[in-house]
Amino acid sequence: MVTLDKIYHAAFVLKDVVRKTDLIAAPRMSKHNEVYLKTENLQITGSFKVRGAGYKISQLSPEEQAKGVVACSAGNHAQGVALAATKMGIKSTICMPDGAPITKVESTKKLGGEVCLVPGSYDDAHTKAVALQEETGMSLIHPYDDEYVIAGQGTVGLEILEQLPDVDAIVVPIGGGGLISGVALAVKSLRPEVKIYGVQAAGAASMHAAIKNGAYQTLDAASTFADGIAVKTPGENTYEIIKEYVDEIFTVTEDEIAAAILALMEKQKLVTEGAGAVSVAASLFKKLPIRGKKVVCIVSGGNIDVTILSRVITRGLVMSGRKADLTIALEDKPGQLTLVSEIISGCGGNIVSVFHDRSDTNMAISSCFLKLSLETRDQEQIEQIRASLTAAGLQLVSERV
Repeated sequence: MVTLDKIYHAAFVLKDVVRKTDLIAAPRMSKHNEVYLKTENLQITGSFKVRGAGYKISQLSPEEQAKGVVACSAGNHAQGVALAATKMGIKSTICMPDGAPITKVESTKKLGGEVCLVPGSYDDAHTKAVALQEETGMSLIHPYDDEYVIAGQGTVGLEILEQLPDVDAIVVPIGGGGLISGVALAVKSLRPEVKIYGVQAAGAASMHAAIKNGAYQTLDAASTFADGIAVKTPGENTYEIIKEYVDEIFTVTEDEIAAAILALMEKQKLVTEGAGAVSVAASLFKKLPIRGKKVVCIVSGGNIDVTILSRVITRGLVMSGRKADLTIALEDKPGQLTLVSEIISGCGGNIVSVFHDRSDTNMAISSCFLKLSLETRDQEQIEQIRASLTAAGLQLVSERV
């Protein structure tokens, strides 16, 4: 069983293994409540996962440590296990799906882990890890559904109460449920009045569905770019703890996650991965009953693959009204482009690309489609531009804002 005493013991064991990450005020993230960020994205491995992995490995017997450890992970747990094992002089083998971000694979190797890439999904990697455990006698370090792992993650909750004793609510990302289970048990045991809210990606809301339906279950698929929380099967132990200690679970969309990543970069100078940003996304898009409250959002990880970061930024710009694509039907005659440019510049917008399409079969022979990409300030400015173009007699054929 996970107990408060075990979480305190984990904090003692981990004091020389992990960072006590900063809790920073983020006044620019909300006008309606006092937001703080628990920056686990700045943890040693770029994620909170090293806490649970480190505590679990520390509690293995000398005989178990001599045989080594095996784990399965899409990246963050892999790095946590590799670092903790290497610090203790223990061999680690990490099974990762072959589609895992290359940065996480390479980081795991640099931290001393032996990486076994497995074709397929996380579930395939888990099957391989179990097979290796049975073949070699190595100890399997589960990423979330283990009492020692949960206790290690619970040290985040202890730190938050120490850093902000009068906190009203804590918002926690959920994948398999290890982090929120440990945080909720620690915080509710000491401050039962503090609200604990969980957040999942809408395309991988396994724990949300389980709690809503009152039954533990596995999703048919987990679809989200937030790979750190793309979990089809939540933990059985974590499910029971969440039922008892977590107040409510919410979901956020892919676009909302992207907008949160962009907001954290621009307003707080923090790089986060999708899983790490879901707590902030829930706050930004007013999913939570936290108006007027002192709220901590746990930013659980920062290991985003740079190859998708540009796409995430673009999506975030669209979601926040900073980018818009417009298609305008024009008479193909001199002066039309000048008219459009003057209207948009007069509204304060900036045209970054222009494409004249005279080949579309849906338009008159004497017409063209003018396709524009704009940099804008916010949704209000986009609406102003649309209204001004329409008032000038121009026809907006299609738009993406």
